[in-house]
Amino acid sequence: MVQAPDRPIRWTRPVTWPREVLALAAYWLSSRMLMVGLVRSGKTEPAIEVHRLYHGWAEVLRTGSFPVDDVSWQYPPGAALPMLAPTAVPFLTYLQAFVGLMVLTDALAQFGLLRASAGRPGRSTSGAWLWALALPLLLGLPYARYDVAVTALAMASLLLTAARPRTAGALAGIGALLKVWPALTVLGTPRGRTTRQVWTSGAAAALALLLVLAAAFDHVLDFLPAQRARGVEIESLAGSGFQLARLFGWPGRVEQRYGSVEFLGPYVHRASQLSLLLTAAAFAWLLLWRLRARRWSAATPYDAALSAVLLFTVTSRVISPQYLVWLIGLAAVSLSVRGTSQRPVALLLIPVVGLTTVDYPLFFDAAQLGGWRPTAVIVARNGLLLAAALWSAGRLWRATVPSAAGRRAEAAPAGPRPGHRPDADPVRSA
Repeated sequence: MVQAPDRPIRWTRPVTWPREVLALAAYWLSSRMLMVGLVRSGKTEPAIEVHRLYHGWAEVLRTGSFPVDDVSWQYPPGAALPMLAPTAVPFLTYLQAFVGLMVLTDALAQFGLLRASAGRPGRSTSGAWLWALALPLLLGLPYARYDVAVTALAMASLLLTAARPRTAGALAGIGALLKVWPALTVLGTPRGRTTRQVWTSGAAAALALLLVLAAAFDHVLDFLPAQRARGVEIESLAGSGFQLARLFGWPGRVEQRYGSVEFLGPYVHRASQLSLLLTAAAFAWLLLWRLRARRWSAATPYDAALSAVLLFTVTSRVISPQYLVWLIGLAAVSLSVRGTSQRPVALLLIPVVGLTTVDYPLFFDAAQLGGWRPTAVIVARNGLLLAAALWSAGRLWRATVPSAAGRRAEAAPAGPRPGHRPDADPVRSA
């Protein structure tokens, strides 16, 4: 951790940076060069998806319409912004511009974590290190998806909650229009004025952006039918059960549908409905936690955001590899505060990220065909992810909700201790 510097850190002058910050910056540069190298050829599957799918969507969006009758388009309307942004970068191909923008966003997220933690009382650079170290475990994937940009918005929103709640809310609202889940990051805002400011500005920003997009494009809400029709994806928690069932004779099959590889066959629809019920139950638990929580600290908004997104990820019908980018970012923000309740959860996410990379891209083709090795990998990954979600929720509850004994002690009226005589002379009694 960075100790309080003898002189203030001037971020525009690297000579004032502590040694740890210089070491982290050097590591960030070297690791990101490797990540860019993994996608720069354009021949990997994630890069091909950007070059063909994202670029194709961008060309449709430039005509003033969202993709029509394209079941692969399942993103909220705000996703048009990162899809179109590379087309505004001159002298570069779409893939080059997209990767460059994601690298820039990654750098801003890293800088935000350092600025919020380095040399500040009660803060820790552990979060900055987690972001720097864990993101490359996903190889080049983070730079071939726009989840880095969405995660950076959510991270900035959380880090600004205490100082600039209206700005924090606006960033969360914009993020929700890009990929929905950043709306969950406002669940842990402190009660009272901060919550009113964050939630109001978030709703206003989301509505304003939606109105602008509705005025600029046709078919803004065409993504909803494809989302409703999604089934059980092979990498999801429910999909793990079907992966195991295939080894013992389950007669289902795998098929490319709605932009992902899904299971079809007996009991799949019921499993999909169960996943939705579990998501609803997770949301109900979060509302209960919000009502019962009494102890708020600087880490509580960050910890609640990580718990919420973990619960919604593990209960989702789809767990794509890029979802781990969200969890890395939120865990990094939690670790930026020394009093966080989520430190062991954040550490548990590191092997989850590693197993995700083993699953995709290394074993992904094998996972579609079935077999013990790919099944063992995805079951282990999802088992650890489920453990992380439950552990995170439990630690958040214990850190913020008083126990029954604690509530009784707080409610007990102040009075004389048993055996104490109010009229006794304290001096003579002594």
